[in-house]
Amino acid sequence: MKNSIAESVANFLKDYKPFSFLSFEDLKSISKTIRVIHLEKNQKLFQINDTLHDVFYVMNSGVIHLSVISDAEETLLNKCYSGDVFGLRPFFAKNNYQMTAKTNEEAILYAIPIESFKPFVVQNTEVLHFLLESFAQNSNNSADKNNNKLISDSVQLSEFQNDFSFFQALTYNKKPLVVNYDQTIREVATLMADNLLDSVFVNNDNKLVGIVTDADFRGKVATGKQAIQSHIDKIMTHAVITVSENISLAEAQLVMLSHKVHHLCVTIDGTIYTDVKGVITQNDLVQAQANSPGVLIKEIKRSTNPSELKSTRNSLANIIQQAVTKNIPLQHIFNVSGEITLAIIRRAIEMSILELGSPPVPFAFLSIGSQGRKEQLLLTDHDNFLIFNDVDIQQVRGVKDYFNQLTKKVNEILEKVGFKHCEFGHNANNQNYSKSLTEWEKQYESWINTPGEFTNEHCSIFFDYEFVFGDQNLENSITETIFKAKNKALFFDYLGNDALKKPAPLNFFKKFNEEEDGQHKDKFNIKSKAINQLVDIARLLAIHHGLRGINNTFSRYKELAIKDTSNTEIYLNAADTFLLLSRYRTLEGLKNDNSGEYIDLEKISKSDKEKLKESLHVLKDLEEIVKDTFQLTQFS
Repeated sequence: MKNSIAESVANFLKDYKPFSFLSFEDLKSISKTIRVIHLEKNQKLFQINDTLHDVFYVMNSGVIHLSVISDAEETLLNKCYSGDVFGLRPFFAKNNYQMTAKTNEEAILYAIPIESFKPFVVQNTEVLHFLLESFAQNSNNSADKNNNKLISDSVQLSEFQNDFSFFQALTYNKKPLVVNYDQTIREVATLMADNLLDSVFVNNDNKLVGIVTDADFRGKVATGKQAIQSHIDKIMTHAVITVSENISLAEAQLVMLSHKVHHLCVTIDGTIYTDVKGVITQNDLVQAQANSPGVLIKEIKRSTNPSELKSTRNSLANIIQQAVTKNIPLQHIFNVSGEITLAIIRRAIEMSILELGSPPVPFAFLSIGSQGRKEQLLLTDHDNFLIFNDVDIQQVRGVKDYFNQLTKKVNEILEKVGFKHCEFGHNANNQNYSKSLTEWEKQYESWINTPGEFTNEHCSIFFDYEFVFGDQNLENSITETIFKAKNKALFFDYLGNDALKKPAPLNFFKKFNEEEDGQHKDKFNIKSKAINQLVDIARLLAIHHGLRGINNTFSRYKELAIKDTSNTEIYLNAADTFLLLSRYRTLEGLKNDNSGEYIDLEKISKSDKEKLKESLHVLKDLEEIVKDTFQLTQFS
């Protein structure tokens, strides 16, 4: 590419992330390797199962649609416009493309060779983190784009093509061998054999100068090129690649790939001038990938008893802890955790059916509450219900008896896995929540048409459901029943008042409303005094605005920001606040191995405490939206 063209491309790239993190000179250097591609309307750049390209892409002009095949139909995931970056799969995965990129109009794009861009990724953590976050994203909503958002080339999380293991912290040997440069080859070989290690680092005057691996012994000593009495520096490799502590799998993988090495030296600050703290090998990367969500899903499908499912759930807990620590976007963690949790429940149902025999009629098993919203990161209770096809009156008893046995076995398995029994009895083993489709339709109509009269105070969680197993048409029928109801004024009145009656997080003096007595005295209940109200208001407004199939609180607020543009800023703040509160709760729960509801504010830094307090102000704004939107009278 001529210098003038390269400079023109560099000028274009500098306004978009991650290129804006690089110097203009670096961009000019990269631009010299870039190919300009012209595509006609409806032309495909790549499609599902195509072999990965050796480049990734940046849109210059035009529009490209990214789509996947879902339920035998092409589903649009996103649209790429000027400045958008896509096609990042070759950076992070080895399998073929998992989506199709096709022009919607004539387009010009830049193809950036991955090999020429990798050094800039390795050297610049901002570029790396931006690419990692992009690969983790999975937005199905094209309206959720902004100018500097990269387009995920990952498919739906249920297929786990955007492998979460790339964000895991690594476990590695933290007691590596370090020898002096003037020790003999024989001495070092003996040390390596005694410690069952395949590598050793070499120091000279407390400075890291080299590495020796078993490959060096095979190639330089076993062949007779060097005598075993020689000093170890005669066979060492001088270029030692160093990295800092707490490196992620993705970072380690990229560094190994770019430098074509199989060992990384971990030092305090990632340079050769500080103490050696460990060694990372390719085998460590393989071991880390063995705990990826995709592998866990396969393990779940192979499980034959509750203890195996429990082991998988424990592995998920480790992934969650690592992901939260690494500041992976919480919404992504919710999605991954939700998919694995649903897979565990699904397997529990399959195991129960294998024991009982085939069900007498089609049915659907649905999770509700936090599981239904895919917001359950901690091992709390399990809430669910079951719908079965309508049957003749003479068959009802036998059908109900089968499903009572089925749900009992499922719940027993889930409780052995570690999920607690719901204190309100909101699970399918309760005969009130295992009913025919007609009974369920009447139940939902009752909740909507006569709230308060025949409505228990926890019915609202039944409007947060996620299909788990069986005939999805039954779930669709329930959704249709909810949204076809003509007059929901009383129902909105009931839900609105219920949301506004939640205990306030802050008192009159703008201090946290902490528990006044009991075992949690002086702690803040972040669930009942903050998160619950965000969840309730999101549910109320989602039903009001007809948002079908969107159960997650964060996603509901993001969609409301598009639907109700007069309150966009409030909804976006609410979405961020929900993630912030959920993060505090998750950290508390992981630390204390509990539900994380009660936060010890004394153990939170002053700045975090102020951030938490500031975020809660959005609740007042949401309350005003509820009051302005609905006539809250009867249940006040």
